[in-house]
Amino acid sequence: MSVDFKKLKSFVKIIDTGSVSRAASILRVAQPALSQQIASLEQHFKHQLLIRSNVGITPTEAGLVLYRHAQIMLKQIEQTQTDIEQSSRSVSGRVSIGLATYSSSSALSLPLIKEMRARYPHITVHINDSFGHILSELIMTGKMDMALIYTSDPIKGVTLQPLFREEMFLVSPADMELPDKAGNTLPLSALDALPMLLPSKSHFLRRLIDDALGRARSKPEVISEVESVPALAAAVLDGLGSTILPASVVLETASFRGAQLHPLNKPVIDATVSLCISDHLPLSEPALAARSVLLDIVAKMQNGQHPGIRAV
Repeated sequence: MSVDFKKLKSFVKIIDTGSVSRAASILRVAQPALSQQIASLEQHFKHQLLIRSNVGITPTEAGLVLYRHAQIMLKQIEQTQTDIEQSSRSVSGRVSIGLATYSSSSALSLPLIKEMRARYPHITVHINDSFGHILSELIMTGKMDMALIYTSDPIKGVTLQPLFREEMFLVSPADMELPDKAGNTLPLSALDALPMLLPSKSHFLRRLIDDALGRARSKPEVISEVESVPALAAAVLDGLGSTILPASVVLETASFRGAQLHPLNKPVIDATVSLCISDHLPLSEPALAARSVLLDIVAKMQNGQHPGIRAV
């Protein structure tokens, strides 16, 4: 018995929705027929793939293995179909790119869309900077083609290409009085007891900030953890407190207009931004085109001497 892609698509949809009935509704397939497809998969692989309970459906360990491989195969067959259909035309298709939230990479989204539109008008660019996903995991499972992420250590399942280092700045309300200011630069010790709005502790940037503050023996008052750039800008400009961000995020986000921006030192807080791609899935033609454009934009950004951006 062979396993067809229709069964795999149904299996993935059931896990994504957590329900046979919801998956059947989305796929427009009768629920008994969908259940029969899953039974056929379980018979073929000789393992139980799903656990059914009152709260929904979850995959077994064998189901998780099949889920990961099925996602990769379905993405490849989708791209193959697109490549075949467009083989006689210019490069076309779809590419998905993740940008680390609260990083200078978010400032690349508009130049990237504009340049891709100019060079490759038939490629649809999907950009994701959501806090709700770990971008490297989306790359590993084939749900995303590439991402710019904060990282300083290798990650299993992906290849990392360090692109640049970005320095973090203190961002404060326009009328806030700041202590120990030498010129425009502040030592981290000056942030002691300062009201702060920061990302949650699960975010790489927060861990970087906490580590630097610990080395400076500085304990600011974290009054809120905010995982939205617009909400963070609104809170800062309303005078609730300060935050720590790359300069380009502040300078290229209109909602931060009017905020104070100060370099930090003793120690400087900086992070490496790397291009992340899968180490086992080849890039499609649209993804190769997008990577080339992205690297060109990063090179221009470095040559343009963006504040706080340095070559690796």
